[in-house]
Amino acid sequence: MKPDASPTARALLALEFVQSSPGITADRLADKLGVSGRAARRYVEILRESGIPIESTRGPYGGYRLGRGARIPPLMFTADEALGLVMAVLDGHHDVSDPADPAGGALGKIVRALPEAVASHIEAVRRTAAPAPDRAAARPDPQITAELVRACSEHLRVRLDYRSEAGSEWLTEVDPWAVVVRHGRWYLLCRSLSADARRAYRIDRVREVLALTDTFEPPTDLDPVAMLEDHLAVGWEYHVEVIIDGSVTDVGRCLSPALGRLEPIDDGTTRLVGSTGNPWWYAEQLIVLPVSYRIVGCLELQHTARVLGQRMVDAAREPIQPGEIEVGTGAQTKGT
Repeated sequence: MKPDASPTARALLALEFVQSSPGITADRLADKLGVSGRAARRYVEILRESGIPIESTRGPYGGYRLGRGARIPPLMFTADEALGLVMAVLDGHHDVSDPADPAGGALGKIVRALPEAVASHIEAVRRTAAPAPDRAAARPDPQITAELVRACSEHLRVRLDYRSEAGSEWLTEVDPWAVVVRHGRWYLLCRSLSADARRAYRIDRVREVLALTDTFEPPTDLDPVAMLEDHLAVGWEYHVEVIIDGSVTDVGRCLSPALGRLEPIDDGTTRLVGSTGNPWWYAEQLIVLPVSYRIVGCLELQHTARVLGQRMVDAAREPIQPGEIEVGTGAQTKGT
């Protein structure tokens, strides 16, 4: 909450915390609001004066909770807001027409609460849009994800029951730093206690999570996205080194940070240092470079690049006939 937020805005936020955490204490409410205990109690009084029944209980297990008979104002969406929400869900989730799916069920409730004129338009988009599924995406369990997000927020150590892609299973305790979504996959960025090292676990492979009582302090300079990209570029089976005829700045615009680290060379070229467990995928990523490059130090990647390059050469063996448009002239092709 911003320091200049109005008392009404803070009071509404206090209501949200009381709703989501029945029995929350005044001190805990103050911490979440970023105010003093006295101010937190004042916001509770504002809610009571507005007719919202908030009950309080004294003692070591006491706190605030929403009383019986409370009527929370309904959420109101404009047509543009509702359509934007549906489009965002369709873009990242492809089971929204299934009422048994959590996202589909939630979206259905929102649509039913909208005025008929808005709902009919939204429902038409929802049922007729046909998003192509991202086969690389892996949707984790919502409850496990929510528990990990809470642990990150409250700096609580957790115990994970994890299953790797190869089928190995183990229990591990970690300090969860952040949850990061990357290319349709959800990752937990954390510190492994047993290895005393940074780790990134796929949340869809977490079978169970248990929040512990121990707390921790995350790194002060934590940049979750950059740290995850850096982590995913190292530790794989094949070490990669590529010399690229271009500056670090230009090359960085073309390649994902997940491919590895870019280092400038005195002659103006760039060295890409990384690792991969899938040379074919890695070779495909290098093809986007608009300049020449040389793969050094990885025989597996060199071989894969030769095979991929030969396939491209073979595909272009048919000579261009007079009058045909060459690639790069700006002509439209099917699918552009």
